[in-house]
Amino acid sequence: MRLPDDTPQKLTDRRQLVQNRRRARAEGMFLQELAADEVKDRLTEVNRTFTKPAIVTGFPQVWSEIFPDALIVPDDEILSLEPGVHDLVIHGLSLHWANDPVGQIIQSRRALINDGMFMGVMFGGQTLSELRAVMSEVEVARTGGLSPRVLPMGEIRDLGALLQRAGLALPVADSAVRQVTYADAFALMRDLRLMGERNALDQRQITPQSRALFRDVCDRYAEHFPTEDGRITASFEMIFLTGWAPDESQQKPLRPGSASARLADALGTDETKLSN
Repeated sequence: MRLPDDTPQKLTDRRQLVQNRRRARAEGMFLQELAADEVKDRLTEVNRTFTKPAIVTGFPQVWSEIFPDALIVPDDEILSLEPGVHDLVIHGLSLHWANDPVGQIIQSRRALINDGMFMGVMFGGQTLSELRAVMSEVEVARTGGLSPRVLPMGEIRDLGALLQRAGLALPVADSAVRQVTYADAFALMRDLRLMGERNALDQRQITPQSRALFRDVCDRYAEHFPTEDGRITASFEMIFLTGWAPDESQQKPLRPGSASARLADALGTDETKLSN
């Protein structure tokens, strides 16, 4: 008798992901550069000087240029980070491909000193929503079913909860959606190849689809998501996750019942007691 396999199903084929990234080109790095610039801007708003930063990324050439003093490590399933060494760990726009995103954040937290900062940026659920909708519509119409083609991405509420599950304090999650226009869906798919963001799902369909299917995708995309000048729109949502390694110096919520003043006094109103 065969026992049930408790091993979680893999999301990502790491070998295919590495191959996709090798095919990436400099002209496709604009979203990686945008993410790195945004992280740098956000760090200027933190009242802290970081002297031992580390960056986890699949595109070291982009992030090392913007953070030349940081230790750069690949986003392998086991991160090459020493415990308790860094005052800042950045997970740079690759967490959406992780088979175990909580594990990635836990490893990042363990690499932090007390009160060290974690900042992650990843693609969120609104990313490529237009392409996802059109491809589903076309494939169902032509084949009667769906195959995994576009990476499923988390919503901000769920992704923010990852910080707490990883043991980080003062968790914050926010997002920004960028709209990019293309001549057509074929141009968008070419750009995804240049970004290194083509399909690397472990359960993807290996057999190539007919060009007719993609022509249908191109036509319906132009029909459903046109711009005023005859192009198409593609959405890319970047979710930023921030948390801190726990430390006694950090602010903590007050214990229930420990308030020294009544809310009614602060509001200048009379307090009304509720009947039992």
